[in-house]
Parts: sequence; C-alpha cells; structure tokens
Amino acid sequence: MATSVSSRTASGDLDPSTAQDPSAPGPVGRKGAPRRRRGSLRRNWWGYLLLIAVGLVFLIPLYMLLSTSFKANSDIYTWPMKWLPRSLTFENLREAWRIAPFGAFIKNSLIVTVVGAVLKVVLAIFAAYAFAFLPFPGKKWLFVVMLGALMVPGHVTLLVNYLTMGNLHLINTYAGLILPGVASAFGTFLLRQHFMSLPDEVFEAAEVDGCGHLRRLVSFVLPMSVPAVATVALVAVIDEWNNFVWPLIITNSVNMRTLPIGLMYLKSNDGVTNWGVLMSGTLIVVLPMLLVFLCAQRYIVTGLTGAAAGNGR
Repeated sequence: MATSVSSRTASGDLDPSTAQDPSAPGPVGRKGAPRRRRGSLRRNWWGYLLLIAVGLVFLIPLYMLLSTSFKANSDIYTWPMKWLPRSLTFENLREAWRIAPFGAFIKNSLIVTVVGAVLKVVLAIFAAYAFAFLPFPGKKWLFVVMLGALMVPGHVTLLVNYLTMGNLHLINTYAGLILPGVASAFGTFLLRQHFMSLPDEVFEAAEVDGCGHLRRLVSFVLPMSVPAVATVALVAVIDEWNNFVWPLIITNSVNMRTLPIGLMYLKSNDGVTNWGVLMSGTLIVVLPMLLVFLCAQRYIVTGLTGAAAGNGR
C-alpha cells in the first residue's frame, strides 16, 4: 500500500501540496471575479458621481450666498459672473446692520427659539410617555386625533390663534410669539414610537424597584432616547428660528420682529435691491442654523430610524 501511495504521489494524482477540493472555488480566472469586481467598481463610481452632483446642487447656492456677502458691488454686477471676489469686504454686513436693528432681531429670535423649542420638546416628551406607557380611556382615539393634526396645515389655525392672543392681550409680546406653537404633533409621534421600541425588561425591573413614572422617565427612558430627543429638539429649533408668517402677524413694532422678518427691511422700496446687503442679512439668518445642524446631524438618522418600529405596547 505504501508503494501504491508513493507511486500515485509521484505521478501527481494525490500530491497533498497540489490536491484541491473539487467543491472549493478555483483560482481567480480571467473571466470570473475580476469582471464582477470591475462591474462593482463601475457601479460605485456612478453612485459617487451622483452624490457629488446632488451635493453641488445644494452647495452652490450656499457658496453664492457666502461669496456675495463679501463681494463689492463691482464684483456682484459684472458678467461673466465672478465666482471669487477680487477683495473681501465687510461693508455689506455693516450696511445691513445700519439699515435694520439686527441686534434686536437676533435677541428676539434667540428668546423665541430657545424658550419655544424647550417648551415644545418638554411637552412632546411627557405626551409621548403618556401615549406609550400610561393606560387611560380613549388612548387610541386621542392618538389618531393627534396624527390628524399632522395633516392640517399650520396656516389654517392662524386666524383662531390671532383672535385668541388678542383676547388674552398677548399681541406684540413674547408670550404671543411662543405659546401658539408649543404643541408638536410630530415630536409627540416620533418620541412615542421610539419609546415603544425600548425593551420591556428595563421597565419591569424599574417597576419591581418601586420607581414611579417620573423617575422611570428621567432615569431610564430619556437616557436611552438621546438621539430621538435630539432630533425633535433640532426640528423644533429650526422651525422656531425660521418661522416667518406668525411673527409677522402677531407683532406690530420693529423692536419685536424676528430675523426672518428683518430681511424685509433690507429690500429697497424703489425697485433696486442691493444684493450684497441682502445676502449679508441672509447670512446672519442662515449661519446659526447651519452650525446647529452640523453639530447635531449625527443624531438625526439614529433618531428617525430608532422610531421606525414599536413593540405594540
């Protein structure tokens, strides 16, 4: 038998160094894997090119806003268009600050945004906790009504809100600016869905330890829901900061106006608009929200996808 094995090995039939499992994939050939890899790389390149094109669609307007803000008029009104200013100037920013009281606008926007967003997030957290964990009569029907509020445009309630604020003598006040928008159906829905996806075991253990609802919310629910709460907070901040129609209706003095309305003061009434000054004012409005978005963007995808499924509680 030894002679037979050695002879077969010598002939190359069963040489362990060259033997190969018939079911194992063969060596990389000239037609198989390289062609598949080339197709995959080609698809990836097309995907990258598509992402670059979409990114340019959004980035070019932002770049034009930034560059126009620091261009002299001689660079703004020339053709062909100059992508880079020949010299940076801050005259447009100084002129925008001189034409309109942007200091008061910034203060009003900060107060309305911070207070309004905090109230909106706090109310959404408590309402979502009640819908997710507390049994009460008509719970499902109230949730359906709240979902219906998502389908109603905000402009439908403008007249009712204005009459209510007028009866309460809150026109041209911070309370009148903030109170009608403190309820957030979107925030409540998003947080409720996220709360329902949290593991039941944690809350069962907390109930055994004698934790009440407030301690359960603060010690367990909120620490596990940071991305979802951050997403609701970011949406609330952007919504309050960019709100234009309601502050325009509820305020009647310059010192109570907010930044989006302040841009109207930079438009010329004689039909000739100084685009450098207008773009500088727009930069003042847009830049804070860009910074907020860049700081909080990593929470957005996690917060939205985390609320995609509930456990049917």
